[in-house]
Amino acid sequence: MVYSEITQILPKRFRVYFERAGICLDRLQEIRLRIGQPVELREDKKRILCREKVDRSDIKEMLEYISGYSLYAFEEEISQGFITVPGGHRVGVAGQVVMERGNVKNIRNISFINVRLSHQVLGCADPVLTYIRKGDRIFHTLIISPPGCGKTTLLRDIVRLVSGQSHGTEGKNVTVVDERSEIGGCFRGMPQNDLGCRTDVLDGCPKSVGMMMAVRSLAPDVIVVDEIGGKKDVQALRYVMNCGCALIATVHGRDFRDIYEKPELGDMMREGLFERCIVLGNTKGPGTVLDVCDGQGESLYA
Repeated sequence: MVYSEITQILPKRFRVYFERAGICLDRLQEIRLRIGQPVELREDKKRILCREKVDRSDIKEMLEYISGYSLYAFEEEISQGFITVPGGHRVGVAGQVVMERGNVKNIRNISFINVRLSHQVLGCADPVLTYIRKGDRIFHTLIISPPGCGKTTLLRDIVRLVSGQSHGTEGKNVTVVDERSEIGGCFRGMPQNDLGCRTDVLDGCPKSVGMMMAVRSLAPDVIVVDEIGGKKDVQALRYVMNCGCALIATVHGRDFRDIYEKPELGDMMREGLFERCIVLGNTKGPGTVLDVCDGQGESLYA
């Protein structure tokens, strides 16, 4: 991670604090600013409160840096609750929500900012790659994980390995439908993370729509999506599988049984459509692989 990617969007007085305190960004996962409260830093399970409290001028200054002094130009992104900045870091915002015809139009009087730092861990998918790929074939794979356990980090590295030539196997054409700009961390349409040489990204595109678009226009071998859930997502997953594309997706959950019992996605599990399920936890830090199962829930993990 480039140190300036983060420091250049922080209010100047907090940049000085970071430098004096010797804060190591490589271990940081979040930086939270709340008006009237101390800046909060998170490293894995550890939380650090800085002595300096945030005021409204700090939030205003930070938003100016993030938006290049044109917050209006980012109104569409703000309506989704976040802005992606160079380096793929995601800045979540909260405040007064403005509604129009049942949809969020904008967020005004922003009083809370959460910077989620993007960390690419090259090679973290090596231990699971042999389970989801056999020769030239990629298995339909579901990554199951509670929040904060590294599912997106693992997914990102799977994309990089599947897209590029690795372990003597030719890379596949991969399309990433990146609704929340978290996998590629795109800035102005360009991924800030290494997703391999044969990857196309539909950035900011709803998953259910993007999966259909990918099949019809990009001819992918593999389609990748993060955090599936709703009925439309499940319908699109079935469409992708029926079209002959391999599918790799993530979902929030505790384990195979937890997903098996969900109303709609559970039907796909009971039909055995996902040939591999990777279960993540946090017992040894984010990204701990707890198990790899086949489509019937039988453990394959040694």
